[in-house]
This record gives sequence, C-alpha cells and structure tokens, in this order.
Amino acid sequence: MAMAVAACVWLSSADAYAADTEANAEAASAAEKAEIVRPVNSSYMLSVGSSHLGDTYLSPLKYTGWHAAFDYDRIQAMKFSPERWRQQLRISVEFNHADNPARNATLYYLNVHASWGMLRRWALPYNIGVAVGGNAALNAGCTYSARNGNNPASAKVDITVGVSGHATWKTRLGRMPVMLLWQTSMPLTGAFFSPEYDELYYEIYLGNRSGLVHWALPWNMFRWDNLVCADLDVSSTRLRVGFRSRIFSSEVNNITTRIFSYGFVVGATGDWMSVSPRNFPSKETMSIVYAY
Repeated sequence: MAMAVAACVWLSSADAYAADTEANAEAASAAEKAEIVRPVNSSYMLSVGSSHLGDTYLSPLKYTGWHAAFDYDRIQAMKFSPERWRQQLRISVEFNHADNPARNATLYYLNVHASWGMLRRWALPYNIGVAVGGNAALNAGCTYSARNGNNPASAKVDITVGVSGHATWKTRLGRMPVMLLWQTSMPLTGAFFSPEYDELYYEIYLGNRSGLVHWALPWNMFRWDNLVCADLDVSSTRLRVGFRSRIFSSEVNNITTRIFSYGFVVGATGDWMSVSPRNFPSKETMSIVYAY
C-alpha cells in the first residue's frame, strides 16, 4: 500500500514537472514569436533668432544679425537591444545674416550638418529618461563677405567624433500629455580645415596645400549644440516648441572664428511605425518599443 501511494505521489510530481516544462516552453516560444516594433520618432523643426559672427580671416569686427535654420531629427530603438540602445540621425541647414557695427558691410554664414550616433538609455523613476552616447559628425560651411576682394570667403569644414545625450520628463499640462526634452551634443576630437592667416584660396588652388588640416580638440575647435523644448500632445502629430543654441569657436593659425546663434524653435514630431499590412502582428504577439 505504501509503495502504491509513493508511486502515485511520484507520478503526480512527474506530471506537474512535465506540465511546468511544457508551459515554460510555450512561453518561450511565444516570446520568440513576439514581434518587436520599433517606431521611428521623426522631428522637423524651424528656428529663428539672433546671430553673432566673427571671423578674423575676413574682418576684425564683430557682426550681429539674424539666424534661421531647419533641423531634421530621427531617433529609433536599436534592433539588437531595443530596450537599452537608440540610434539617432540629425541633419540641419543653417543660415546667418549679420552686419558690422556701422551697418555698411554684411557677413553671411551657411552651414550643413549631418551626424549619426548611438545612445544608451536608462528609464528612471517619475517618468524620467536619460540617454548618453557617442556620435560622428560632419560640418560643411562657409562665411562670406562681399566687401572683400581677394579673400571674400572662409571655409568651415570639420569631421569629428564626440558625445551626445538627452534627458526627458513625461508629464501633463492639465489633461494634455507633455514631454520636456533637453538634447545636447559636443565633438571631442577630429580634424578641421583652416588656411594660414592671409593665405589666399587661389594659392591653395595653385598647390600650396601644406598645413590646411588641423587636429580638432575642444580648446582649438569647440562646438556645442543645445535644444530645450516641450512636445505638446495636441494630436497624433505633436507640436514642438522650444529654444536652441549653437556655439562654434576656433582658434588656429592666428585666425579666430566665433559663430553663436540663439533661436526659438517650432516644429512637428511624431512616432511612425513601418509594418507590412499583410503581416501586421496581433496585439498578443506585438511589443512596441518607443524611442523616448
């Protein structure tokens, strides 16, 4: 009798173990079948504000005026670790128009920026998110003065690697969801172009190309871009309002460049999912990981 009871107990334990194993296998299979959807957060921004230009290659004076820029920002969770890692693409075009103190000469500045980076994200209490990482960036720009005859333009080109990051706080303004965002980036090292003081670009064209490329470090070429904004959830496409500052400074070959701009930002931002209508996953098998 005792042996029969023991056999029954053992069989019950074995059945329970088999059931747990089968349940775990089904859960693991379901997790494997779960499709992770990674929406792309795209932002389109216009900024207008003040400009402060100085380029001793063209003029010893400080020029002040207005600044306008268009920025495109794309951020998405990485495929290999969507909960922790983000990839970010930034493209911007900015234009500055500034006059000298006497208002009888104008300095123009045009720059195109492109960067790509990866960020490690942490989700903190109270709906706060923080991300820090690195990026690679390219800037191609030029300052131009129509008043100068021999040296009317000065090229501003650099390729760098640096640090970038952002911090977010999701809250509400009454009943409306709002996300506050601070985004920053700064190059740490790379290479940038600069001619010698009073060297003509025509001389470079003729073959005088020594000493044109310089090692970029924060103390001889400094860039710092900051964006502080609020995303207002007024519809499926959110309204972005904020403030952006761009700081560029370089000192090499006795040439000093200072290009500062500050502007108010208005734009649109939203999350976009790329899913095939034929293979659209069900709610039971879909896991959405947003960029912010």
